[in-house]
Amino acid sequence: MEMNGEERIAASREAVWEALNNPEILKQCIPGCQSLEMTGENEMSATVKLKVGPVSATFKGTVNLENINPPESYTISGEGKGGIAGFARGGADVALREDGAETILTYDVKAQVGGKIAQLGSRLIDSTSKKLAGQFFTNFSEIVGGEE
Repeated sequence: MEMNGEERIAASREAVWEALNNPEILKQCIPGCQSLEMTGENEMSATVKLKVGPVSATFKGTVNLENINPPESYTISGEGKGGIAGFARGGADVALREDGAETILTYDVKAQVGGKIAQLGSRLIDSTSKKLAGQFFTNFSEIVGGEE
């Protein structure tokens, strides 16, 4: 699955960069996130509960930050296992561009799922993924944009 897009956030690039690197803010923004903690310099552990169609699962995994170029871009990648529901793994290239007092965040996501969850079909997985991404960016814009 691939997905890309652009979000306009009413905050400075530095504020957006700080938020993208703050586990507490990310935890509030990620739909279904139960925990997100730093485990290393550029590594976090995560627990996320998701429902995709009839399948509900709790995924536990790791998130890594790579290709870090503050405050402009990074690559975030992760992998989670959801027991009998299967697994999810993927990554996103994230870039920030100033536009006046606002910031344009662009993302390019590549992900794959396996196991029981993959049997639901790509259309359901893609639509759920787009919905979850939309929820993340709505939450992120409200939290970060509301701080200015």
